[in-house]
Amino acid sequence: MLAYIKENTQKSNFRIAFESGDIKLILMENKEPEELTLPGTLQKNIIQFYFCLDGSARFEFGPHYSREIQRLKNYFFYQPDGDLSFTLRLSPGCRMVFLFISLENLHELFTHEPLPFLKAENVNRKFYDERDVPSSLVVVLNQLFTIQLSDSTKNLYYNGKVYELLSLYFSEKKPNAENCPFLNDEETVRKIKNAKEHLLQHIDSPPGLKALAKLSGLNEFQLKVGFKEIYGNTVFGYLLDHKLDHARVLLDSGKYKVNEVAFQIGYSNPSHFIAAFRKKFGITPKKYLMEHFRK
Repeated sequence: MLAYIKENTQKSNFRIAFESGDIKLILMENKEPEELTLPGTLQKNIIQFYFCLDGSARFEFGPHYSREIQRLKNYFFYQPDGDLSFTLRLSPGCRMVFLFISLENLHELFTHEPLPFLKAENVNRKFYDERDVPSSLVVVLNQLFTIQLSDSTKNLYYNGKVYELLSLYFSEKKPNAENCPFLNDEETVRKIKNAKEHLLQHIDSPPGLKALAKLSGLNEFQLKVGFKEIYGNTVFGYLLDHKLDHARVLLDSGKYKVNEVAFQIGYSNPSHFIAAFRKKFGITPKKYLMEHFRK
């Protein structure tokens, strides 16, 4: 897996949250004012996920090749040809979650409908993926850092989170050009993704559908159909889901009251926020807080 041998690693918040056989879940937080350097290895037939919640990090594979991972991005590595060494440099304030699982263990989880790279003809090919971390995964990843558990329940909790992370990661909606003719055009896909980014950047005062389509260089029909195909939700259904997932992250932090969270995500009437939160999560924000911090 990763070999942490630098002395300055101890200055960071490095914790193996869960380890069983060929599955390992690691939480990493660089609390120091300087960059943290870690040696690492992409181990043969071990699938590695790197989720960046805050800050940034850089993977250096020898002197001539590197890749940077930014906030709310995820990298996925699969290396079947043999071990590959690298250096990982974490910026100050960087928070990351590492999840490692053997090809064999992952294969057992998807025996009924194998993932593309798990199929017999692909298992000897290198695999690399880079994705945005969806809001549903952000909630789970933040919980790993904020949850307080008794020693007797930690192993059970983190074991469950491993499978939750994998299920959410592999169920993420991808563009389906066969079902949606607009998505045959890469430029249209790019414009729809830009519309999503604009929506999230203006979450407090989002533009209307017509204005968003114009800003993105699309017509309303293209935006509505394409957005639903890529993200599995309507434009404003997606925005509401993102707001409520963010609200849960704020509640998990323990820094805010229910009314404060409501105002932060754009609700002028807290009762409307409470109703929307209960509809999505099946529990009121107040009761969620009570149950979360009682654990």
